Amino acid sequence: MSRRILPSGRAALLVECDDLDDVLALHDALDASAPDGLVELVPAARTVLVAVDPRRLPLESAASWIRRASSSSTDASDRMDAAASAEPVVVRVRYDGEDLAAVAAELGLVVDDLVARHTAARWRVAFIGFAPGFAYLVGGSPTDWPFEVRRLAAPRTRVPAGAVGLAGGFSGAYPRESPGGWRLIGRTDAPLWDASAQPPALLAPGTRVRFAAVGP
Repeated sequence: MSRRILPSGRAALLVECDDLDDVLALHDALDASAPDGLVELVPAARTVLVAVDPRRLPLESAASWIRRASSSSTDASDRMDAAASAEPVVVRVRYDGEDLAAVAAELGLVVDDLVARHTAARWRVAFIGFAPGFAYLVGGSPTDWPFEVRRLAAPRTRVPAGAVGLAGGFSGAYPRESPGGWRLIGRTDAPLWDASAQPPALLAPGTRVRFAAVGP
């Protein structure tokens, strides 16, 4: 495991990680030991941005804290234990997406089995990207959600708000209408993004998520 701590302006540090699993481990360790002066943790696919108030937490002190947290970051089994004890956000889904049958066939499953695996998986928000409130969800372990789903060869020009999709090893839901290349398996009415709410995003990095099937 190798992590580089790089300056990112006057009030943030960027930590480069080996892979997404390393990002999740570091994010959990930093979140569990957050000192006074931490403003925000922003994970991505290979990095964690650590934003601070330098008047309360100078960058030199923040770098020392990150190094200490790195030495105690959790492994996958520890995170699975934490996922089991955390209360998940339940996202109710109507599994009627236009790609549902095709995705099930590509994975060697029948539709009911794909829905069962999607609702049984212990999901967590790895990071936010693409659009405000769009959460990239990963399974709790390789056996929890072992599937890799191909993106569409040509992205759709219009994906409706609330569409639930799969791409690579991720699942996610579109918070607003937009173009997109994920394979659509259902739709939800969950308020994924509300600019007038506090916080505006329903799902934040580290949040545990469970999908629940609802009738047509």
